Amino acid sequence: MNEKRNLPDIEIRLISGQGCCVAGHNTEEKFVIRGDSERYTGGGLCIHALYSMLPKIIAMRYGAQFPWAKETPDVVTHACPDAENPHTFELRRK
Repeated sequence: MNEKRNLPDIEIRLISGQGCCVAGHNTEEKFVIRGDSERYTGGGLCIHALYSMLPKIIAMRYGAQFPWAKETPDVVTHACPDAENPHTFELRRK
């Protein structure tokens, strides 16, 4: 039985970056993983950043609360795994 779930969208946005990102991200970009599908809009999100943030995204879609995000439980940050070119993304549950 395939039940349609009402999962929240997760918006991904670069909030800071240093060095050279191969994907060329900038703070004007937004990517959205839609709650009603397994697709994301915005295209071009670095596969390394996306792959590393998927556990947080999946947890957020299913209502996870992170202890370090007490003031804004629907917003967490995520650091790209490229330590030589640090970029920080904001994940926002919509």
